[in-house]
Amino acid sequence: MADAEHVEKHFTATAAVRDIVIGMSDGLTVPFALAAGLTGAAAVLAHGTSIIVTAGFAEIAAGSIAMGLGGYLAAKTDSEHYASERKREIRETVELPEIEKYEVVKVFQDYGLSSEEMAPIVTAITADQKKWVDFMMRFELGLEEPDPKRAGRSAFTIAVSYIVGGVIPLAPYILMSHVRPALWVSIVVTVLALFVFGSVKGHYTGVNPLRGGVQTVIVGGLAAAAAFFIARLIG
Repeated sequence: MADAEHVEKHFTATAAVRDIVIGMSDGLTVPFALAAGLTGAAAVLAHGTSIIVTAGFAEIAAGSIAMGLGGYLAAKTDSEHYASERKREIRETVELPEIEKYEVVKVFQDYGLSSEEMAPIVTAITADQKKWVDFMMRFELGLEEPDPKRAGRSAFTIAVSYIVGGVIPLAPYILMSHVRPALWVSIVVTVLALFVFGSVKGHYTGVNPLRGGVQTVIVGGLAAAAAFFIARLIG
């Protein structure tokens, strides 16, 4: 009865989480660093927050496009690599069947199966070319077939996450007219957003939410601080 009631719950949306993490983490840190770096400029102090808001939106637009395009190209590369390797495996099962059969045997040997135990399994797998190739792709090469819609979905997720993340540190400059008070509010809002983001990410990836939040604040804070001081140094 206990076995019948046992239901395993596994989180399977790791690709989507990775895209959100990439977009949000950069979106929260880069626009913040840009806005903070511009805060001390004399021209900005003279004209208020409007220059920072304009520059921030320009950076968010450019950053979201660049990051989304990067995600698209990365996903397309994965798909093209998988297709290329699959074609090679299909060709080798036809031209070099004995070598490919030995590679199937080698996989089961690594799992500790004896020749007698693996013989019927190897025969069953190699009797069907599609199953044979599928087996080689997964267990020899460690490749899973990519989702054909992955590239477009990845680009969209990263770009939107970047925009959402970028608007958060920029919001105080949009709502406030004085630069320095807006900077301090932006710092507080960005730190809180990094903590919440890290906690939610930790919840879905099996990491303690508090630990995930603190880690994200530290990493994101260091990245933002580095970008801030570089921007100030150049400025």
